[in-house]
This record gives sequence, structure tokens and C-alpha cells, in this order.
Amino acid sequence: MDDRFNTIAGWTLFAGIVGLGLSIVSSHYFEADKHERPETMGYAIEGVAEEGAGPKEVPLATLLASADVAKGESTFAKCKSCHTINEGGANGIGPNLHGVVGEAVGKGAGGFAFSDALKSVGGEWTFDKLNEWLTSPKAFAPGTKMTFAGLSKPEDRANLIAYLNTQGSNLPLPTPPAADEAPAEGDAAAAPAAEGDAGATPAEATEAPAE
Repeated sequence: MDDRFNTIAGWTLFAGIVGLGLSIVSSHYFEADKHERPETMGYAIEGVAEEGAGPKEVPLATLLASADVAKGESTFAKCKSCHTINEGGANGIGPNLHGVVGEAVGKGAGGFAFSDALKSVGGEWTFDKLNEWLTSPKAFAPGTKMTFAGLSKPEDRANLIAYLNTQGSNLPLPTPPAADEAPAEGDAAAAPAAEGDAGATPAEATEAPAE
């Protein structure tokens, strides 16, 4: 009787050990203990946003069309410790910025000593280049002497660029791209009202290019 009991108990224990071993092996094989989504999802999960999906970036031309020049001037006040913007103004730590939009990059400004990094960029200060510069001067021209870290908000950059453009450049603003979709019928009535605001002052810009 005891021999039979011991035999049954032994086989039961052995079966348990084998089952545990198979469970461990299969969990590692299928990575069941990792709470990570597979690289390619088999199907969409309702209510879960796709990885990397974020708000669509608004084109610079669209931001410039509604920019607030007054806000740009207000932000530029922070730049006055290094820059002047009046016509014929003296250079300081940074160059005079009168008429900077459309000016050659790394040139002009009454003989200001621009860094070689900025001079090597070439071309003119277009709206897009100013936007890149104001986003991160060090990324735009690695090695620049400009210590300004950049403006993270696209609206702030657009406001500043719009303000700079009013100071001796006055270049035509780029045409905003057409909307991807036509407005819904409920929004159609609001379109004529928007036309009545066409004379509103464009928003201002926030920071100035430096060396």
C-alpha cells in the first residue's frame, strides 16, 4: 500500500515539475511576461491612439496669416539687451535687425562680425529660415555665437517673424496652403463673418535672429 502511494505521489510530483518547466519555457518563448505591445498590431484597439501620433503641425504660412504683430513686439522687448531694430541703429552684442527679413544670412548689419557658422549657411533670411533659426539657433547653425536657446511655440515664432517683417522689410507673407477639407455645412455660415475681420492687425512675433 505504501509502495503504491509513494509511486503515485512520485509521478504526481514529476508531472508537476514537468508542467512548471513547460510553463516557464513557453512564457519565455512567447514573451508572455512582458507587458509590451507587439511591433505590428494585429488589429486596432478602440480608444487607443497610435504610437507616435500627435497633433498635426500647422504650416508657418498659416500661422503668419493670423500672427499678432503686437505680441511679437512685446516678445522682442526681451531681445533688446542684445539687438536694436530701428533704422540705422547700432550693433550691440547682436546685430541690428532692421530689414532683416530678406537680408543675406551672415552679412549686412553695418559690418557686424557674424560667426563663421552663420556665414556658412548662405542664402537669405526667408520666413522659413527665420522660423528654423528661432526654433533652435544652435541646430540651425552649429557653432554659432548666439546663446539664445530658441522659442518652442510655433505661434510665438510666427508672431516675432511677423513683427520683424514690419521693421524695414515688409515682404509679402507666404500664401497659406488650402485646407485639406471643405468646411462642414454648419461652419459655412461662419465664413462670411470671418471675411469681415480681414482688416485685423496680424499678430506679433517673438524673438530676433542673432549672430
